[in-house]
Amino acid sequence: MNSPIKHIGFQPKNYKILLIGLGLNILGFLLMIGGGSDDLNTFNANELFSTVRITIAPMLIVAGYIVILYSIMKKEKAPVDKGVKADVDVLQAQKTPEKIQAQTPVESNTTPKHTYSKKSKK
Repeated sequence: MNSPIKHIGFQPKNYKILLIGLGLNILGFLLMIGGGSDDLNTFNANELFSTVRITIAPMLIVAGYIVILYSIMKKEKAPVDKGVKADVDVLQAQKTPEKIQAQTPVESNTTPKHTYSKKSKK
């Protein structure tokens, strides 16, 4: 029994992409940490409002969430059976314009065998 296991949910590639997204999130949150002072009487605005904490870290966090969402939504491509594709190509080649035209219904001027009409009762 060497049949491959069919997964309904995530494939290994999905897990790799998910871990990359989680890594981006963790990196963003780690860059946002800090900025506090040991002395409560001093305030260092340059450390608190640095470009890394205000701009780069939130961008990394949003990028991480986008990568995570992509990893959840990504589906595995279905394998194409080459034998089935060849059969379809043969069928397409067999349908010439003459045969397609012959398959279209032709309108006739004959009346149908059964007609339905309301008969008025007197």
